[in-house]
Amino acid sequence: MLSEKIQIGLTKQLNRESESSQLYLSMASWVEKKGFEGICEFLYDHSHEERMHMLKLIRYINKRGGHAILDNIFIRKVTYGSLKELFQILFEHEKKISNEINLLVELSLQEKDYFTYNFLQWYVEEQIEEETLSKMILDKIELVGEDKGGLYLFDKDIRNFHKQ
Repeated sequence: MLSEKIQIGLTKQLNRESESSQLYLSMASWVEKKGFEGICEFLYDHSHEERMHMLKLIRYINKRGGHAILDNIFIRKVTYGSLKELFQILFEHEKKISNEINLLVELSLQEKDYFTYNFLQWYVEEQIEEETLSKMILDKIELVGEDKGGLYLFDKDIRNFHKQ
């Protein structure tokens, strides 16, 4: 059984994962309208991945006797000044998610919930990959700048970005 504190923390995290999925989806739609096929596919794929993270949390909460509850998620920013701005927002978002995962790990240890601690290790590893990937993409966008040829090549190359 989950303690009330753990249930609340995990429920907040599953809603953060839902928000992440919606953020990636919103960004993908904006990028697609700008003609960046590779970047939009990357973002659509990541939206789906974030949804899978949410589902994993829902299943865990329910299996441990809790009740997973979804909040309404609204993404307010739907347009961006540039790809650099979009990926900067994404990088900051991933850092925020990493911090929240760390707080959940700390809570699981305080509550002596070693099942949840073990479960959360997957999210710790995942966030290392997510932060690294979003920072690498941001660095490449900063390198390319507003060069249209560079952005074109970057859009083609992003399809090859896979997690290490």
